[in-house]
Amino acid sequence: MEKAPVNLKGRSFVTLLDFTPEELRFLLDLAARLKALRRAGRAGGHLAGKNILLLFEKTSSRTRCSFELGAAEEGARVSYIGPGLSQFGKKESLEDSARLFGRFYDAIGFRGYGSCETVRDLARFSGIPVWNGLTDDDHPTQILADFLTMEEHLRKPLAETKVVFCGDTRNNMAYAWIYGCARMGMRFVAYGPAALAPDPAVLARAAAAAEATGAEISFSDDAACLAGADVICTDIWASMGEEDKIAERVRLLAPYKVTEALLARTGNDAVRFMHCLPAFHDFETATAAEQRALGLDIREVEDAVFRGRHSVVFDEAENRLHTIKAVMVATLADGAIEG
Repeated sequence: MEKAPVNLKGRSFVTLLDFTPEELRFLLDLAARLKALRRAGRAGGHLAGKNILLLFEKTSSRTRCSFELGAAEEGARVSYIGPGLSQFGKKESLEDSARLFGRFYDAIGFRGYGSCETVRDLARFSGIPVWNGLTDDDHPTQILADFLTMEEHLRKPLAETKVVFCGDTRNNMAYAWIYGCARMGMRFVAYGPAALAPDPAVLARAAAAAEATGAEISFSDDAACLAGADVICTDIWASMGEEDKIAERVRLLAPYKVTEALLARTGNDAVRFMHCLPAFHDFETATAAEQRALGLDIREVEDAVFRGRHSVVFDEAENRLHTIKAVMVATLADGAIEG
Protein backbone atom coordinates (compact mmCIF):
# COMPACT_ATOMS: atom_id res chain seq x y z
CA MET A 1 0.00 0.00 0.00
CA GLU A 2 1.36 3.40 -0.97
CA LYS A 3 1.87 5.91 1.79
CA ALA A 4 -0.39 8.94 1.79
CA PRO A 5 1.44 12.06 0.59
CA VAL A 6 2.60 14.47 3.28
CA ASN A 7 1.36 18.04 2.95
CA LEU A 8 2.54 20.53 5.56
CA LYS A 9 1.60 23.69 3.64
CA GLY A 10 0.30 26.37 6.00
CA ARG A 11 1.30 24.49 9.18
CA SER A 12 3.13 26.14 12.04
CA PHE A 13 6.18 24.44 13.53
CA VAL A 14 5.80 24.70 17.30
CA THR A 15 6.92 21.36 18.77
CA LEU A 16 7.81 17.95 17.36
CA LEU A 17 4.85 16.52 19.26
CA ASP A 18 2.57 18.27 16.75
CA PHE A 19 3.88 16.04 13.94
CA THR A 20 3.54 12.36 13.14
CA PRO A 21 6.63 10.19 12.61
CA GLU A 22 5.80 10.18 8.89
CA GLU A 23 5.72 13.97 8.77
CA LEU A 24 9.03 14.24 10.60
CA ARG A 25 10.47 11.64 8.24
CA PHE A 26 9.32 13.83 5.34
CA LEU A 27 11.08 16.87 6.81
CA LEU A 28 14.32 14.95 7.36
CA ASP A 29 14.27 13.54 3.82
CA LEU A 30 13.51 17.00 2.43
CA ALA A 31 16.40 18.47 4.42
CA ALA A 32 18.76 15.86 2.98
CA ARG A 33 17.54 16.67 -0.54
CA LEU A 34 17.93 20.42 -0.06
CA LYS A 35 21.41 19.87 1.39
CA ALA A 36 22.41 17.83 -1.66
CA LEU A 37 20.97 20.45 -4.02
CA ARG A 38 22.88 23.22 -2.26
CA ARG A 39 26.13 21.31 -2.48
CA ALA A 40 25.48 20.74 -6.16
CA GLY A 41 24.98 24.48 -6.66
CA ARG A 42 21.26 24.12 -7.35
CA ALA A 43 19.72 25.77 -4.29
CA GLY A 44 17.01 28.36 -4.63
CA GLY A 45 13.55 29.27 -5.82
CA HIS A 46 11.12 27.39 -3.59
CA LEU A 47 10.19 30.53 -1.61
CA ALA A 48 10.33 33.10 -4.39
CA GLY A 49 8.06 36.07 -3.64
CA LYS A 50 7.60 35.17 0.03
CA ASN A 51 8.18 37.64 2.88
CA ILE A 52 9.44 36.29 6.20
CA LEU A 53 9.75 38.03 9.57
CA LEU A 54 12.32 36.90 12.12
CA LEU A 55 11.11 38.05 15.53
CA PHE A 56 13.89 37.35 18.03
CA GLU A 57 13.69 38.24 21.72
CA LYS A 58 16.93 36.30 22.30
CA THR A 59 20.20 36.79 20.47
CA SER A 60 21.34 34.03 18.16
CA SER A 61 24.07 32.90 15.78
CA ARG A 62 23.12 29.51 14.26
CA THR A 63 19.35 30.03 14.34
CA ARG A 64 19.42 33.50 12.81
CA CYS A 65 21.98 32.57 10.17
CA SER A 66 20.04 29.43 9.25
CA PHE A 67 16.73 31.26 8.84
CA GLU A 68 18.21 34.25 7.01
CA LEU A 69 20.51 32.33 4.68
CA GLY A 70 18.04 29.52 4.09
CA ALA A 71 15.25 31.94 3.21
CA ALA A 72 17.50 34.02 0.96
CA GLU A 73 18.81 30.97 -0.90
CA GLU A 74 15.23 29.91 -1.58
CA GLY A 75 14.27 33.35 -2.89
CA ALA A 76 12.42 34.89 0.08
CA ARG A 77 12.81 38.38 1.54
CA VAL A 78 13.58 38.57 5.25
CA SER A 79 13.04 41.26 7.90
CA TYR A 80 14.83 40.85 11.22
CA ILE A 81 13.57 42.33 14.50
CA GLY A 82 16.09 41.59 17.23
CA PRO A 83 16.01 42.07 21.01
CA GLY A 84 14.81 45.54 21.97
CA LEU A 85 14.17 46.63 18.38
CA SER A 86 10.37 46.77 18.45
CA GLN A 87 7.43 47.44 20.76
CA PHE A 88 6.44 43.74 20.71
CA GLY A 89 5.31 42.79 24.20
CA LYS A 90 6.09 46.27 25.57
CA LYS A 91 3.90 49.07 24.26
CA GLU A 92 2.07 46.68 21.94
CA SER A 93 0.46 43.40 22.92
CA LEU A 94 1.28 40.09 21.29
CA GLU A 95 -2.16 40.04 19.69
CA ASP A 96 -1.88 43.52 18.20
CA SER A 97 1.63 42.87 16.89
CA ALA A 98 0.66 39.50 15.41
CA ARG A 99 -2.35 40.94 13.59
CA LEU A 100 -0.09 43.55 12.00
CA PHE A 101 2.63 41.04 11.09
CA GLY A 102 0.00 38.86 9.42
CA ARG A 103 -0.85 41.75 7.07
CA PHE A 104 2.81 42.18 6.01
CA TYR A 105 4.36 38.73 6.02
CA ASP A 106 3.82 35.15 4.87
CA ALA A 107 5.45 33.53 7.92
CA ILE A 108 7.24 34.33 11.19
CA GLY A 109 10.31 32.75 12.74
CA PHE A 110 10.11 33.33 16.51
CA ARG A 111 12.82 32.96 19.15
CA GLY A 112 12.02 34.13 22.63
CA TYR A 113 11.52 33.78 26.36
CA GLY A 114 7.96 32.51 26.26
CA SER A 115 6.60 29.00 26.00
CA CYS A 116 5.29 27.11 23.00
CA GLU A 117 1.95 28.78 23.75
CA THR A 118 3.51 32.10 22.72
CA VAL A 119 4.24 30.62 19.30
CA ARG A 120 0.72 29.23 19.06
CA ASP A 121 -0.75 32.61 19.96
CA LEU A 122 1.38 34.33 17.31
CA ALA A 123 0.07 31.88 14.73
CA ARG A 124 -3.53 32.22 15.90
CA PHE A 125 -3.61 36.01 15.78
CA SER A 126 -1.44 36.47 12.68
CA GLY A 127 -3.12 33.77 10.58
CA ILE A 128 0.22 32.71 9.07
CA PRO A 129 2.71 29.90 9.84
CA VAL A 130 5.00 30.55 12.80
CA TRP A 131 8.20 28.56 13.34
CA ASN A 132 9.62 27.99 16.80
CA GLY A 133 13.32 28.91 16.72
CA LEU A 134 13.57 28.41 20.51
CA THR A 135 11.33 28.96 23.50
CA ASP A 136 11.92 28.41 27.19
CA ASP A 137 10.36 24.94 26.97
CA ASP A 138 11.36 23.59 23.54
CA HIS A 139 13.83 23.83 20.65
CA PRO A 140 12.38 21.70 17.83
CA THR A 141 14.44 22.99 14.89
CA GLN A 142 17.60 21.95 16.74
CA ILE A 143 16.38 18.38 17.15
CA LEU A 144 15.63 18.06 13.44
CA ALA A 145 19.26 19.02 12.79
CA ASP A 146 20.40 16.54 15.42
CA PHE A 147 18.38 13.73 13.85
CA LEU A 148 19.77 14.47 10.39
CA THR A 149 23.30 14.44 11.83
CA MET A 150 22.66 11.14 13.58
CA GLU A 151 21.48 9.53 10.37
CA GLU A 152 24.54 10.78 8.52
CA HIS A 153 26.99 9.45 11.12
CA LEU A 154 25.32 6.42 12.70
CA ARG A 155 23.87 5.02 9.49
CA LYS A 156 21.11 3.11 11.19
CA PRO A 157 17.44 3.88 11.79
CA LEU A 158 16.68 6.41 14.49
CA ALA A 159 14.40 3.89 16.17
CA GLU A 160 17.43 1.66 16.81
CA THR A 161 19.46 4.36 18.56
CA LYS A 162 19.99 5.34 22.18
CA VAL A 163 20.57 8.95 23.23
CA VAL A 164 21.72 10.12 26.66
CA PHE A 165 21.41 13.80 27.54
CA CYS A 166 23.78 14.78 30.37
CA GLY A 167 23.35 17.67 32.80
CA ASP A 168 20.37 19.96 33.33
CA THR A 169 17.58 17.69 32.13
CA ARG A 170 14.76 20.15 32.69
CA ASN A 171 15.85 22.77 30.16
CA ASN A 172 14.46 23.38 26.67
CA MET A 173 17.06 21.23 24.92
CA ALA A 174 16.41 18.23 27.16
CA TYR A 175 12.67 18.61 26.59
CA ALA A 176 13.11 18.94 22.83
CA TRP A 177 15.13 15.71 22.82
CA ILE A 178 12.48 14.00 24.93
CA TYR A 179 9.70 14.98 22.54
CA GLY A 180 11.65 14.13 19.39
CA CYS A 181 12.81 10.74 20.64
CA ALA A 182 9.29 9.89 21.79
CA ARG A 183 7.91 10.71 18.35
CA MET A 184 10.56 8.73 16.45
CA GLY A 185 10.50 5.60 18.61
CA MET A 186 13.97 6.02 20.12
CA ARG A 187 15.56 5.22 23.47
CA PHE A 188 16.33 8.33 25.48
CA VAL A 189 17.76 8.80 28.96
CA ALA A 190 17.90 12.13 30.76
CA TYR A 191 21.00 11.76 32.95
CA GLY A 192 21.47 14.33 35.70
CA PRO A 193 20.86 15.23 39.33
CA ALA A 194 17.42 14.58 40.80
CA ALA A 195 17.16 18.28 41.66
CA LEU A 196 17.13 19.05 37.91
CA ALA A 197 14.97 16.15 36.74
CA PRO A 198 12.45 16.71 33.92
CA ASP A 199 9.03 18.11 34.74
CA PRO A 200 6.62 15.17 35.22
CA ALA A 201 4.18 16.87 32.83
CA VAL A 202 6.84 16.77 30.10
CA LEU A 203 7.45 13.07 30.70
CA ALA A 204 3.69 12.43 30.65
CA ARG A 205 3.33 14.12 27.25
CA ALA A 206 6.27 12.11 25.95
CA ALA A 207 4.83 8.87 27.35
CA ALA A 208 1.62 9.44 25.43
CA ALA A 209 3.58 9.78 22.19
CA ALA A 210 5.83 6.85 23.05
CA GLU A 211 2.85 4.51 23.35
CA ALA A 212 2.35 4.76 19.60
CA THR A 213 6.02 4.48 18.59
CA GLY A 214 7.56 2.11 21.13
CA ALA A 215 9.98 4.76 22.37
CA GLU A 216 11.64 4.39 25.79
CA ILE A 217 11.98 7.66 27.71
CA SER A 218 13.51 7.72 31.18
CA PHE A 219 15.44 9.73 33.77
CA SER A 220 18.42 8.50 35.77
CA ASP A 221 21.12 9.88 38.06
CA ASP A 222 23.10 6.62 37.79
CA ALA A 223 26.05 6.53 35.37
CA ALA A 224 25.10 2.96 34.49
CA CYS A 225 22.52 4.48 32.13
CA LEU A 226 25.35 5.50 29.78
CA ALA A 227 25.94 1.93 28.65
CA GLY A 228 25.12 1.32 25.01
CA ALA A 229 24.55 4.95 24.09
CA ASP A 230 24.97 5.90 20.44
CA VAL A 231 24.88 9.63 21.22
CA ILE A 232 25.94 11.61 24.26
CA CYS A 233 24.70 15.20 24.26
CA THR A 234 24.66 18.10 26.67
CA ASP A 235 24.00 21.84 26.92
CA ILE A 236 25.42 24.77 28.86
CA TRP A 237 24.58 24.66 32.55
CA ALA A 238 22.88 28.06 32.82
CA SER A 239 20.75 29.27 29.91
CA MET A 240 20.02 32.87 28.95
CA GLY A 241 18.44 34.66 31.89
CA GLU A 242 19.83 32.19 34.44
CA GLU A 243 23.22 33.78 35.03
CA ASP A 244 22.44 34.25 38.71
CA LYS A 245 22.25 30.47 39.11
CA ILE A 246 25.70 29.64 37.75
CA ALA A 247 27.38 28.81 41.05
CA GLU A 248 24.60 26.46 42.12
CA ARG A 249 24.50 24.81 38.70
CA VAL A 250 28.25 24.16 38.77
CA ARG A 251 27.88 22.46 42.14
CA LEU A 252 25.04 20.26 40.92
CA LEU A 253 26.26 19.50 37.42
CA ALA A 254 30.04 19.11 37.65
CA PRO A 255 29.64 15.32 38.14
CA TYR A 256 27.78 15.17 34.79
CA LYS A 257 30.40 16.97 32.70
CA VAL A 258 31.02 15.16 29.44
CA THR A 259 34.55 13.81 29.65
CA GLU A 260 36.51 11.12 27.83
CA ALA A 261 35.94 8.92 30.87
CA LEU A 262 32.17 9.47 30.58
CA LEU A 263 32.23 8.53 26.90
CA ALA A 264 34.13 5.36 27.78
CA ARG A 265 31.29 4.37 30.12
CA THR A 266 29.08 3.89 27.04
CA GLY A 267 31.15 0.91 25.93
CA ASN A 268 30.69 2.14 22.36
CA ASP A 269 33.87 3.20 20.58
CA ALA A 270 31.76 4.80 17.84
CA VAL A 271 29.67 6.93 20.21
CA ARG A 272 29.04 10.46 18.95
CA PHE A 273 29.13 13.64 21.00
CA MET A 274 26.57 16.32 20.15
CA HIS A 275 25.89 19.84 21.44
CA CYS A 276 23.50 22.55 20.24
CA LEU A 277 26.18 25.25 20.78
CA PRO A 278 27.47 27.58 22.03
CA ALA A 279 29.54 25.36 24.29
CA PHE A 280 31.88 26.07 27.17
CA HIS A 281 34.73 23.65 26.49
CA ASP A 282 37.75 25.87 27.25
CA PHE A 283 38.45 29.23 28.88
CA GLU A 284 38.79 31.23 25.67
CA THR A 285 35.41 32.97 26.00
CA ALA A 286 34.92 36.05 28.15
CA THR A 287 32.19 34.34 30.18
CA ALA A 288 34.23 31.22 30.97
CA ALA A 289 37.26 33.34 31.86
CA GLU A 290 35.23 35.61 34.14
CA GLN A 291 33.69 32.66 35.96
CA ARG A 292 37.10 30.97 36.29
CA ALA A 293 38.37 34.12 38.00
CA LEU A 294 35.55 33.62 40.50
CA GLY A 295 36.67 30.04 41.09
CA LEU A 296 33.99 28.43 38.92
CA ASP A 297 34.61 25.98 36.09
CA ILE A 298 31.49 26.25 33.91
CA ARG A 299 32.71 23.89 31.17
CA GLU A 300 30.00 21.29 30.54
CA VAL A 301 32.32 19.34 28.20
CA GLU A 302 36.05 18.72 28.14
CA ASP A 303 37.97 20.36 25.33
CA ALA A 304 39.40 16.95 24.40
CA VAL A 305 35.87 15.67 23.80
CA PHE A 306 34.63 18.79 22.01
CA ARG A 307 37.55 18.70 19.57
CA GLY A 308 37.95 14.92 19.55
CA ARG A 309 37.05 12.13 17.14
CA HIS A 310 33.66 11.49 18.72
CA SER A 311 32.47 15.08 18.23
CA VAL A 312 30.13 15.97 15.35
CA VAL A 313 29.11 19.37 16.69
CA PHE A 314 29.96 21.36 13.57
CA ASP A 315 28.22 18.92 11.23
CA GLU A 316 25.27 19.30 13.58
CA ALA A 317 25.52 23.10 13.44
CA GLU A 318 25.63 23.10 9.63
CA ASN A 319 22.54 20.92 9.52
CA ARG A 320 20.58 23.67 11.25
CA LEU A 321 20.60 25.42 7.87
CA HIS A 322 19.29 22.46 5.92
CA THR A 323 16.60 21.38 8.38
CA ILE A 324 15.32 24.92 8.98
CA LYS A 325 15.21 25.40 5.23
CA ALA A 326 13.16 22.20 4.98
CA VAL A 327 10.67 23.50 7.57
CA MET A 328 10.29 26.80 5.71
CA VAL A 329 9.92 25.18 2.30
CA ALA A 330 7.52 22.45 3.45
CA THR A 331 5.17 24.86 5.24
CA LEU A 332 5.38 27.85 2.89
CA ALA A 333 6.30 26.85 -0.66
CA ASP A 334 3.72 26.99 -3.42
CA GLY A 335 3.34 23.96 -5.67
CA ALA A 336 5.52 20.88 -5.81
CA ILE A 337 8.90 20.82 -4.08
CA GLU A 338 11.29 20.17 -6.92
CA GLY A 339 14.46 18.19 -6.45
